[in-house]
Amino acid sequence: MQTNFTEAQLRDPDTARSNEILRTCVHCGFCTATCPTYTLLGDELDSPRGRIYLIKQMLEEDRPADANTVKHVDRCLSCLACMTTCPSGVHYMHLVDHARAHIEKTYRRPWHDRALRNLLAFVLPNDTVFRLSLLGAKMAKPFAGVLPSKLRAMVALTPKTIHPPSAHDEPQVFPAEGERRMRVAMLTGCAQKVLDPSINAATIRLLTRHGAEVVVAQGIGCCGALTHHMGKEEASHAAAAANIRAWMREKRGAGLDAVVINASGCGTTVKDYGHMFRTDDALAEDAATVSAMTRDVTEVMAELGLGETGHAEPLRVAYHAACSLQHGQNVTVEPKALLKMAGFTVLEPREGHLCCGSAGTYNLLQPEIAGQLKERKVANIEATHPDVVSTGNIGCMTQIASGTGIPVVHTVHLLDWATGGPRPDALGPVGAIAAE
Repeated sequence: MQTNFTEAQLRDPDTARSNEILRTCVHCGFCTATCPTYTLLGDELDSPRGRIYLIKQMLEEDRPADANTVKHVDRCLSCLACMTTCPSGVHYMHLVDHARAHIEKTYRRPWHDRALRNLLAFVLPNDTVFRLSLLGAKMAKPFAGVLPSKLRAMVALTPKTIHPPSAHDEPQVFPAEGERRMRVAMLTGCAQKVLDPSINAATIRLLTRHGAEVVVAQGIGCCGALTHHMGKEEASHAAAAANIRAWMREKRGAGLDAVVINASGCGTTVKDYGHMFRTDDALAEDAATVSAMTRDVTEVMAELGLGETGHAEPLRVAYHAACSLQHGQNVTVEPKALLKMAGFTVLEPREGHLCCGSAGTYNLLQPEIAGQLKERKVANIEATHPDVVSTGNIGCMTQIASGTGIPVVHTVHLLDWATGGPRPDALGPVGAIAAE
């Protein structure tokens, strides 16, 4: 694609990067075949290629975002299926991130949209505030029918159980069982530890059982993904910087072999810290180091290898590949291989490349499109007749579980159970699945 940025514009690092990305696009349209919003809506401007044109015009003309550009960029899930499909290697993620930051700086949204986005940016990364907000949402459930669509979507996703804070999420060190094979830092997350604290507990048990010492570092918090994808750079970079400093203190102290992430949406962002801070003289090197040693929990477990298995029932598991894991991180083999090694029958539903509609805050900001994607995803999953659904991202778990009665668990729940951990609570009492 030909671009016409001025020399002055290209002195901005973000514009220079977007120029590189735009020039790799050859208009082939392969991306349209795997784009969820284009699949649903059939509008060229709701495809990656269409959005690329809109973003190019906005950035080249160096003008404030207009309502039409904002509408179509907002509809993008950032699922990154287009990056997996693209034969030219167009790094759409960095381009749309730049567009969102530009929109946030130059476009004044309607007051109700601003209010909702600011509310989400404040509530979701703060686990204490988020927990309190869920209690309020639970009380509002009986009145959900009279609420505006976006608030109704938020209330509908409220879990039945509001969990208290978990001791596992406090700064501490969990020693390896037997010989220590590696030392890793675990991101405890923000929304995940409120919605399902058992994921972190299962991750710690699984890793320590296989010889990893697990550190919950002092000073870690939200990875910054939620605010990053809303274009709120100041908030996202502040959260990311805190994590970088915390993990580098551990690395320079007792040492670290890896930063382990068990929420793939977070993992995609943390692996991109090096890019986010590439022009920051104080943090660029440390950010690149953190990105280089960040790995999804299934990547670490593939290296460690599963120990004695056979503790779990040989269930039929529908594996849902979270977009942030399969497209954002190109981790596709490890989760399925581990589940098979653990003794489960792994089922792969049709249209596995299509997003479930969660996509961070997408199901709250675009509930109609997200709802259609959820129905499509659930139909494909249920067609495999599984006993349980497994995935590696809390957003996908919450989204899919809201549309089906099939138990939905994190992949680490099943791997932990198979190697000696407790039976996942979501499966109900022993024999419940067989009875169904």
